Amino acid sequence: MKEIEKQIKDFIFENFLIGQSTRDLKNDVSFLDEGIIDSTGMLELVAFIENTYGIVVEDEELIPENLDSINRIIAYLERKGCLFSKLRG
Repeated sequence: MKEIEKQIKDFIFENFLIGQSTRDLKNDVSFLDEGIIDSTGMLELVAFIENTYGIVVEDEELIPENLDSINRIIAYLERKGCLFSKLRG
């Protein structure tokens, strides 16, 4: 699970928090509430998730409860069933 967390954090820092330390972002911080990601950035995040984890994020799944923090993304990926295969792979 730590590898998945690292992949997501690396993406956030490389694309939205350039030059900041990864220690500055806690896993439960809201990307939207903190102004880390806007609506365009959310589309970039979705593309990253789809490409990295081989899933399709359905329109009805584009809600903050699924994608608004590192913890929420990890929980979403678990519900989609893709983490187990990624960790075994």
